[in-house]
Amino acid sequence: MAFALAACLLGSTVHAGGTLRVLAWPGYADPDIVKAFEQRTGAKVEVSYIDTDEALWARIAKNHGGDFDVFAVNTAELQRYIQQALVVPINPGAITNTRRQLPQFQALQKIPGIVHGGKVFAMPYTYSEMGLIYDRRQVKTPPTSIQALWDPRYQGKVLVYNGGAHNFALAAQAMGSRTPFALQASQWESAVQQLIALRRNALTFYSQLDDSVNWFQSNKAALLFANYGSQQFKQLQAAGLDVGYAIPQEGALAWLDCWVITRGAKDTALAEAWINYTLEDGPGKVLQDRQGLANTTAPSPYLGPQDKLIWLEPVEDVDRRNRLWNRIVSGDRASKVLAP
Repeated sequence: MAFALAACLLGSTVHAGGTLRVLAWPGYADPDIVKAFEQRTGAKVEVSYIDTDEALWARIAKNHGGDFDVFAVNTAELQRYIQQALVVPINPGAITNTRRQLPQFQALQKIPGIVHGGKVFAMPYTYSEMGLIYDRRQVKTPPTSIQALWDPRYQGKVLVYNGGAHNFALAAQAMGSRTPFALQASQWESAVQQLIALRRNALTFYSQLDDSVNWFQSNKAALLFANYGSQQFKQLQAAGLDVGYAIPQEGALAWLDCWVITRGAKDTALAEAWINYTLEDGPGKVLQDRQGLANTTAPSPYLGPQDKLIWLEPVEDVDRRNRLWNRIVSGDRASKVLAP
């Protein structure tokens, strides 16, 4: 890996110093990745980390994007940053390594939320599907449907992500809806009933990746809805657990994280150089080998040709989804959950 990163330095464009302020998720800007970029450009890179979408929003919105130059965000969350003018368009011509990307990630117009008004606001970097991780000793046959989360055989042994937006999308999938991000007025009551049933089947609810790994191991969970996808799968394997990974036939909700440039960026060219660099072989290999995450330049080792991904989109009312989900987790009955 060190050789691969060093090789990336050859034939590169040299920038005259400067400081790049990066806000990223853990694993997106490891020290050796940063060091190689610094050696190439002569710039200093300051990396800050976040672990939730809410924390990301708070950090960027606090000073209208002025505290950072570039950050990573999924395509669904990206929309509010664009609406609030916290990010600026990217010059695709400056990102020459897009030629390395797989065709589906080069077709930016076909990826929801990236292009607005004919301008490109984000560059795909990494992604993961939200599959189902299962303990092979307890689940002998790989689950094929999202309905497995409600299977009474696993009552009290299912780990569920603690998030209203995603869980209402799961409920919509379980109900057979083709629009998991846009519930109709007539669907809310059924979705709430679905999630109350899921609560009754759950061991507990997690937010952080490390917590999910620890709880799966210590509580002998049978099934996990993997909000962090293949990244969780890799960590559970590294912990010595005999686990499998399945993509439900309904399709797996999937997040696509992209690099974007803030309105307050001090050096847009340096930010674009960072984005371009992360699309090279070295950083991409780090994502796969260390994090268990797919990159946009090579086929994912976790997906088969038959597997379907459903890219996250903004939901009809994120506040309502989270409010109702919090009531569900608290143990409220459907009538109280749905009360104004």
